[in-house]
Amino acid sequence: MKMRSSMFFLLASAILCSFAVPTFSQESATSAEGGEKANNKTSKGSTPLKLVGKYEFPSDIKTRFDHVLVELNSHRIFTTPQATKSVTVFDLKTRKLIHTISGIEIPHHMLYREDLNRLYVTDGGGGGALQIFDGKTYDLIKSVKLLPDTDASVYDPATKYLYIVNGGDDAHLPYSNVSVVDTTSGDKVGEIRIDSPGLDAMAIDTSNAKLYVTNTEHNKIEVVDRNTRSIIASWPITLGHHNNAIALDQAHHRLFVGCRTGQIVVFDTETGKELQALPINQGIDDLVFDPQSKRLYAACPAGKGSIDVYREADPDHYESLGQTESGPGARTGELESKLKRYFVAVPQHESTNAAILEFKVQ
Repeated sequence: MKMRSSMFFLLASAILCSFAVPTFSQESATSAEGGEKANNKTSKGSTPLKLVGKYEFPSDIKTRFDHVLVELNSHRIFTTPQATKSVTVFDLKTRKLIHTISGIEIPHHMLYREDLNRLYVTDGGGGGALQIFDGKTYDLIKSVKLLPDTDASVYDPATKYLYIVNGGDDAHLPYSNVSVVDTTSGDKVGEIRIDSPGLDAMAIDTSNAKLYVTNTEHNKIEVVDRNTRSIIASWPITLGHHNNAIALDQAHHRLFVGCRTGQIVVFDTETGKELQALPINQGIDDLVFDPQSKRLYAACPAGKGSIDVYREADPDHYESLGQTESGPGARTGELESKLKRYFVAVPQHESTNAAILEFKVQ
């Protein structure tokens, strides 16, 4: 996610973190009509996540992470320790570090196409680019030139297009682009210009042509038509601030927007209206919705770090399943529903090496 967003969060945390995080763990998290106190257990008495493994980095890896990606066919985990200018690769079975892909100035988001055995990495450094690697040899295949601060991306499995945020404030521009890259040919095939210097996470609705984009600069959601490549609606966010994470319940027309001030704001995608805000820890950077279990997982780095879990009872009511401690600065998570696992990257802190923690979904 955006580096400028991280600076905002760090400044805010210095003032609020020591108060807000302990307070939230003691407060009740409620649905729109009220609910039980939030704790770290489900209604059946078990924790929603159980730690079952750790992928440890060497002691010299002292940086934040921006993405974790699980590739099931070859049993690998990819992640982006940014200051190392590389992507690191772990074996999913042995939990050992097996490779480092170097030469990526500021690695952000990743996609792996199993049918092509290709890894796609957004690179925010230098002039900005999408780097495409051979998934077997790790050799660079192609570099697609974009604007500086190439960052968040989202994949459309129907068209094989990758939508990529680039440009904006860190590129000294008053606008940002959402570039469209054909991942089969490796060519840029389109551009969507949005008049904001700060964009972040996106979500695709595969049942229609809508693309939801978090406009962090103006604290709203931009709704883009992927066919016309134009904005068709803008939804202001009033129940939270500094929106930078997003997830979609497509079947029930609910958009979940993670705000670093400590909320998941719920929108009705048919009306564009805010419905409610679910309290979470501060600093969220990753949000995922699992349609099978109807659970939301929020990776929040403030304080000791936590994974905040909610269950969707129905589209208008949400039950907090509590917080699972992750680690200070742990902002990057990935749910692998086929394995019933949740992975979160934790930066080095005190005498503890950086690691990816593996949790079993209970």
